[in-house]
Amino acid sequence: MNIEPVAYIYTDFKEKFGIPRQSGRVPSLSGRIVFDARYKNPDALRGIEKFSHLWLIFDFSASHSEEFSPTVRPPRLGGNERVGVFASRSPFRPNSLGLSCVKLDRVEEDALYVSGVDMLDGTPIYDIKPYIPYSDCIAEATGGYTDEVERKSLTVKFPQDLLEVIPEDKRDAVLGCLAEDPRPSYHDDADRIYNMKFSCYDIHFTVEGEALKVIEVDKK
Repeated sequence: MNIEPVAYIYTDFKEKFGIPRQSGRVPSLSGRIVFDARYKNPDALRGIEKFSHLWLIFDFSASHSEEFSPTVRPPRLGGNERVGVFASRSPFRPNSLGLSCVKLDRVEEDALYVSGVDMLDGTPIYDIKPYIPYSDCIAEATGGYTDEVERKSLTVKFPQDLLEVIPEDKRDAVLGCLAEDPRPSYHDDADRIYNMKFSCYDIHFTVEGEALKVIEVDKK
């Protein structure tokens, strides 16, 4: 079976570093889904506005690999312990398919505006399906090793003069992404300066313990 994109999603992330590791972790992180010319038919979206959330099946387009690895090192386990690739949500998969649940904010002509995204700018979308609470929400579900590891957010120290460089409508998303700790899970170097590219901004920061401090913001 050959599959081709039905749409592409446009976000503020031009590179992988800084993208939340799961959808919904940063509710204010927005995206715009634009359909391929073949699917720009209003009938294809008829009724979609009645759903609050959508499932997106997409391509981990920046993580293609010709070699198959049966195990991966999930960030949730600190990047030090291996589990089976099919027991993870790693982007390094045999078919590089991703699955994300996003909030549908509005529908405008042939575009969908969504939030809570975790995708690279220009990511190909292969299919879109509505989230159905009565069947998709399983109250008694267990999360394997993700239930066993405590998850902490960083405290973000963003000087006001630097924060004001970022447009007001993007600040919550930036703060949320930084609090999620964008560093590789095996990094723990208080002297290292990291750089997260968000929209047209380069955000430079350091991390010591559980505190992230922004030291510079450059507009590209």
